[in-house]
Amino acid sequence: MRKIIIALGLVAAFGGTALASEKCSVAMADWQPREALQTKLEGEGWKVRSIKTEDGCYEAYAINAEGQKVEAYFNPQTFQSVDMKIED
Repeated sequence: MRKIIIALGLVAAFGGTALASEKCSVAMADWQPREALQTKLEGEGWKVRSIKTEDGCYEAYAINAEGQKVEAYFNPQTFQSVDMKIED
């Protein structure tokens, strides 16, 4: 019983903090493969340099169709854009 109480305390202390800082809150089981995001972006004229996971989202480093270097965040389930930073 004591172990259960300690475990619940740890989840309450750290679990809420992790969720609050994430840009996307999608269960891993609902994520589409990153290759599908790359295919979608390349179909829109992007040149993808890399895609990684950050803050619960896919983070793509790429050159967009307008020729701008971007750091873009996408919802891993819908591939909807969540945030984008244009680099100088």
